[in-house]
Amino acid sequence: MQTTLKSSISFFGYGLHSGQRVSMVIRPASAEHGIWFARTDVAVGDRMIPARWDAVLRSPLCTKLENATGLQVSTVEHVMAALAGCGVHNALIEIDGPEVPILDGSAAPFVRGIMQRGLRTLKAPVRAFEVLKKVTVTDGAASATLAPAETLKIDFEINFEDAAIGHQKKSLVMNNGSFARELCDSRTFCRQADVDAMRANGLALGGSSGENAVVFEGDRVLSPGGLRHSDEPVRHKMLDALGDLALAGAPLIGHYTGVRAGHSLTNTLLRTLFATPDAVRMIVCDQAAASRLPGYGLVWDEIPAVA
Repeated sequence: MQTTLKSSISFFGYGLHSGQRVSMVIRPASAEHGIWFARTDVAVGDRMIPARWDAVLRSPLCTKLENATGLQVSTVEHVMAALAGCGVHNALIEIDGPEVPILDGSAAPFVRGIMQRGLRTLKAPVRAFEVLKKVTVTDGAASATLAPAETLKIDFEINFEDAAIGHQKKSLVMNNGSFARELCDSRTFCRQADVDAMRANGLALGGSSGENAVVFEGDRVLSPGGLRHSDEPVRHKMLDALGDLALAGAPLIGHYTGVRAGHSLTNTLLRTLFATPDAVRMIVCDQAAASRLPGYGLVWDEIPAVA
């Protein structure tokens, strides 16, 4: 059955790129509501922004959503991953600024907040998108693929010149609490040269090495305390991929493979999937199918203590 939160949960912090202080509240919602953002700082006009693939405004550094009137909310990928990874199907996310707070740079604080509140079962069946045909998109050396599978599986591969990152590859089936256990505490990362370039262009104003991002330079990890996982970068890319795939509008059943893929390419993949005849269908999940969706079987003890 569909779910929502038992009660509201609030988060306070700063936007990674804007540096703007922001407060955000995730509220319960009724069955069939889906996930929507509401800009509470906007007094006039349409404040509602759908968390959906066709509302994505292409951006290389984060996932940005825009409604029909041009109102935006950005850096939504971590909270979307948390909602998907916890099995939340319906929620209203009220936010008083244009960017979701970065918190510690991972999805773990969102996961912990959601699980503290707990989930409420609603009187409506879960519907999911089942991938029926393999689709692939490329951008130079980067590629992203969705193929048929019995559950959501994510494979990811990255390759950086920086020795501290290097070549990393990981594969994970996303049910039975695996997102919370394996991925949710992995933080956003970048190279020091990227930080310098972003700040020169007025971005990453809320970023802080050690507080909400892992920064690398050559063979060194510059962030105090080092890594949470030896392969934290590829785990975070998988976290991002789950959040971007959650914008399908319903749980996705398929095998995602990303090679050097980013937010924009994953969104292109979803657009291609839904534009390809007979590549995907919506199904009503019975108990067996629902048990294979992300978030099913998650228990509190599996959430990393770092959050």
